Amino acid sequence: MGCLEAFGLSLHMLFSRSTELKINPWVLMSAFALLVGPFALAFHMHYPDEIYYRDAAVKMMENGDYLTTYLGSGELRFKKPILTYWAVLAGFKLFGVSDWASRLFFLIAGAGTVGLTYLLGKTLFDSKKIAGLAGLIMAANPVLIFSATRSIPDVLLVLTMTGSAIGFAGLMRFGDQAPKRFTWILYLSLAQAFEVKGLPAAALGGLGIFYLLVNPWKRISWKTLMNIPALGISLVIALFWFVEMWRIHGPTYLSSFLEDQVGIRVASRALLILQNGLLALLLLVAMFIPWAFFGFSKSRQFLQKLWKENRVFFGFAILWALAILGMGAMTSKFYERYLLPVAPVLAVWLAWFLEKTELELSKKGLKIASVFFILLNLIILSFSLWLNFQQGAGFLVSTQLLLGVVILGYLVLLLWRQEKLPKVISYSVLLLFFLASTITERISFPHQGQQIRQHLESLQKEGIPGKFGFFGNLHAGSKIRLSVYPEVELVDIPNQDWKEKLQAYSNIILEDKFLDQIDLEDYRVEMHTVNWQSKAIPQLLLASGKPEFDSLLQANSKKYYWLVRKAQ
Repeated sequence: MGCLEAFGLSLHMLFSRSTELKINPWVLMSAFALLVGPFALAFHMHYPDEIYYRDAAVKMMENGDYLTTYLGSGELRFKKPILTYWAVLAGFKLFGVSDWASRLFFLIAGAGTVGLTYLLGKTLFDSKKIAGLAGLIMAANPVLIFSATRSIPDVLLVLTMTGSAIGFAGLMRFGDQAPKRFTWILYLSLAQAFEVKGLPAAALGGLGIFYLLVNPWKRISWKTLMNIPALGISLVIALFWFVEMWRIHGPTYLSSFLEDQVGIRVASRALLILQNGLLALLLLVAMFIPWAFFGFSKSRQFLQKLWKENRVFFGFAILWALAILGMGAMTSKFYERYLLPVAPVLAVWLAWFLEKTELELSKKGLKIASVFFILLNLIILSFSLWLNFQQGAGFLVSTQLLLGVVILGYLVLLLWRQEKLPKVISYSVLLLFFLASTITERISFPHQGQQIRQHLESLQKEGIPGKFGFFGNLHAGSKIRLSVYPEVELVDIPNQDWKEKLQAYSNIILEDKFLDQIDLEDYRVEMHTVNWQSKAIPQLLLASGKPEFDSLLQANSKKYYWLVRKAQ
């Protein structure tokens, strides 16, 4: 089903007079991709860790080695397994090296996670209502949305761990009579998860298998789990890259990998563990706002019913939640995305609870949440219209705003009818990101790489040098590297003795704050880039469209200079 066709079907379903909540997972996945896509695929917002995967993928294409991972400086980096690098590389191979291609498969993984969450609910309960509600809850999960907009491992990890959860679900539901496909799904998904993140995937997977073997309500026998073909193929997939790195680079890579997985991430101080644990618990609840508060007054009564109805899944969900909280507590620095791998399981558990409490009959909380998110959308839309009116919106942004108005109108109509309010909430959260991208697009100049790309294209192709040195913020360097490939190989210059190392390059991209530390008599300035400084954004927005804007921008911008060494 094409994206536009699916979206058209989604609009038709929204206008339908049926009051019953029916979720088509393909429509929901398409809506997720469409509404999050503009925010994800434009380079208006950057996450620091993305540079490791983008730079390594470019280096793979430069040297033809698709197994070894490098930094932008050319140094080896073995801190993460290979699958995330390959997801970026696949985008580059299929669509060319570009900003949006580096994130495309991560956006698809986010949409896929929503679909797998639906399938997880359907596998566990054979209920389209629980599955649909779980899909809506997961689609509106802000941590999933943000992870789907970044080319880092977390969204691939939740995708593969949700696949493994479907394998666990089939075994929990059918016991020793479970079809063999569920062990295949379980082991193959865990193998891929291990190639995404390593030990965290192995820990959750191992804990889940142990639970299947020992839980007192529906134990699974070793014989059922010992699917030898599935285990064998999965082990090959899980260990392939590690074996190859040992063969090519010896034990050097392993010490670097283990240092990242265990050494620098595991906290040792009791106070830090307690602090991270409490933070993880609060964020775990926050991930499911507003859903976590619906049916709260009935929780005591219905928790007992859920426990009696399906103890094996109830226990599994609690075990995985406690495990991820424990892992988060033990890290030396905690991030909310560390909670994401178990979010689909908890979304299904929450949907199960809400279905039992007859969520759709309790319309007061649903209406309050719907009104809140629709008002947020109206605020963002109003600001976007003002900003784009001031600066002059292009065709694409105007079309996006028009589409946003149409979708918001549909959601208001459903709210007015008091129909399908869970869908109103979920789609309203997604729409926030769709509309926000029309704002970030206006306050985001073409980034440094795009500006240099434009200048390169104005030159004769044969006059473009093949290698540049770069010194400055590595995130800007990564954006430039993507933009100038394949004409230019950009090499990050290490901090130590950087001025001496500049001598190896005839062409240099240099951050403005280092400009006064070199002798400019030796260089010709070819061009410089201009980007807004984040701290000056409010001031620049107020001056937008006014005569003083250009001078204000020059005084409040980050610049990178292209320096060409003069002939001696």
